[in-house]
Amino acid sequence: MAKYERELRGDFDQVLEYIHNGILNGSMSASYEDESYCQRAGVRCCVRVYERYSMSGGNRLSMTLTLVGDGDDLFLSAITAGGSQGLMFKFNTWGEEAFLDTLRELAENL
Repeated sequence: MAKYERELRGDFDQVLEYIHNGILNGSMSASYEDESYCQRAGVRCCVRVYERYSMSGGNRLSMTLTLVGDGDDLFLSAITAGGSQGLMFKFNTWGEEAFLDTLRELAENL
């Protein structure tokens, strides 16, 4: 498992679309699985799940992305899982880190 979090400023919808497109264009095997969205008292929250194939792990892994917005104040959190190998211990988590690096680069370019 790998995690990335960052505070951002910007338009919620534009940032979400930019990240969504960047993730899907970042890997031939990346796919958008589903989302949950809610808005309460002006605060917006979108949770999305993406998957992709990991060559290094020989399996698929997922990334759960959460974007929370209160006006232009945004908080982004992403956690990857499923790309490690091993029955009892996690090792070879390169695929998870690589998937997260795609998001990290997108967020840092905002």
